[in-house]
Amino acid sequence: MNQSPDTSLLRQSIRNQIRKARRELTPQQQAEASQSMVSQVMAHERIAAAQNLALFLSFDGELDTQPLIEALWQRGQQVYLPVLHPFSPGHLLFLRYDHDTPLVINRLHVREPKLDLTRLLPPTYLDILFTPLVAFDAAGRRLGMGGGFYDRTLRHWRRESGFYPIGLAHDCQQVDNVPVDHWDVPLPEIITPSRQWQW
Repeated sequence: MNQSPDTSLLRQSIRNQIRKARRELTPQQQAEASQSMVSQVMAHERIAAAQNLALFLSFDGELDTQPLIEALWQRGQQVYLPVLHPFSPGHLLFLRYDHDTPLVINRLHVREPKLDLTRLLPPTYLDILFTPLVAFDAAGRRLGMGGGFYDRTLRHWRRESGFYPIGLAHDCQQVDNVPVDHWDVPLPEIITPSRQWQW
């Protein structure tokens, strides 16, 4: 994935700025933001009809997903979490996540379920894929952490995959313009604490 030095520098600058902004949110601001997001997600018709939903465990100031996971469990929906693929670098697996699922810290210092292939679900069987992001703009363009994991997962979602992707972000993660490269996949929907964006 080669990109021009100017684009690369600009993307990294946006990442640094937005990651700093969300890390500076107070615990109370984080809790209120998470609760507002959960209210919107749980009232979403498409999400209410879903059986298998992939989420992520928050890290580095991301919108706290734990209350949403608990709410989905209470409603009887299955939650899956991403796991770094052990043999295919840059790709993700999705494993079922329950209250008693053992977690480990992966090489990116993110919590993930301990690898157990009996809990594996191919992405084509997911209904909703909640997607983390660092920044987004009003056109639905998303800027990730730079590893390309979700870009690879999202690449063919319109054609091949059963899942529908929805980004989750703080309002402070919106920027005027996300500089894009050819591998970037725009999202059809992003939910923030204050609103629901759809394209």
